[in-house]
Amino acid sequence: MPEMTLLGWFHTVLGVVALVTAFYTLFKYKMISLSNRSGKLYVLVTIVVAGSALGIYNQGGFGVAHWLAVLTLAAVSGGIIMEKLRLFGRFSIYFQALGYSSTLLFHMIPAITDFLRRLPLGDPFVDSFSDPLVVGFHKLFLLIFVVAMAVQLRWLSKRSSMDAVEAQD
Repeated sequence: MPEMTLLGWFHTVLGVVALVTAFYTLFKYKMISLSNRSGKLYVLVTIVVAGSALGIYNQGGFGVAHWLAVLTLAAVSGGIIMEKLRLFGRFSIYFQALGYSSTLLFHMIPAITDFLRRLPLGDPFVDSFSDPLVVGFHKLFLLIFVVAMAVQLRWLSKRSSMDAVEAQD
């Protein structure tokens, strides 16, 4: 495994900040939104982390991690557009949640892969991207994402229904 560059350390530290901020925001508000400080911080840091990932080439050429960075930038852009422009009316909030929450999955895949390939120092847990432990974590994160997304969308649906009832009163 190549040594970490200064850009790699910057990217990694901000990636941890993004993950902590996302989990805090989801726990407190049940969704990521620019309407609260932690949501704004998460979106900003996520953009910086994804942008910095595009400049990291110590693993060879343009690879999976770079594509995840591109997907992250697209998802966060979609979340912002849905939140600000509400292109799909009342359904925009669901697409906003999908966009922002998917960025968390896109953070976790390279994070666990890099963690398992680097630690413990001198004798990392795995030595390849296709190791069953890496693949197992990727599948687990995908499953957690799907379940969490279903829960989040259900919560949004209930909230929307309650808002509609309150508007009628």
